[in-house]
Amino acid sequence: MTRRNLRIQLFKLLFRVEFNQPEEMPEQMALFFDTEETIDEAAQAEIQEKYEAIEGKLSELDRMLNEKATGWTTARMGKVDLAILRLALYEILYDDKVPASVAINEAVEIAKKFGQDESPSFINGILAKFVN
Repeated sequence: MTRRNLRIQLFKLLFRVEFNQPEEMPEQMALFFDTEETIDEAAQAEIQEKYEAIEGKLSELDRMLNEKATGWTTARMGKVDLAILRLALYEILYDDKVPASVAINEAVEIAKKFGQDESPSFINGILAKFVN
């Protein structure tokens, strides 16, 4: 599985956070992996590990997004955009294996596929504030 496909699967899992209680997420994760036949065991382990790392920092990531997103709060953001921003911001700040420029580019590409028309520029603008 390519790095982009791993990110897309992780984005889909993070998207579920907005619609489920924290205690429901283990069951949601199991359902997610049961329905995604293209994910092998190695990819599943990597996705689960990264999801858990991001999930542990959600409040911190949201706080930082709220500080930098002028005129926006995470409560007002679209759920797709928010899931993409959380993933990319985690990669920028905490994943030494992912250069910030790659995290931003990948976030914009995911936004083009899953977001609204203005999502790519919105995401690019917010994430750029974390690297400038």
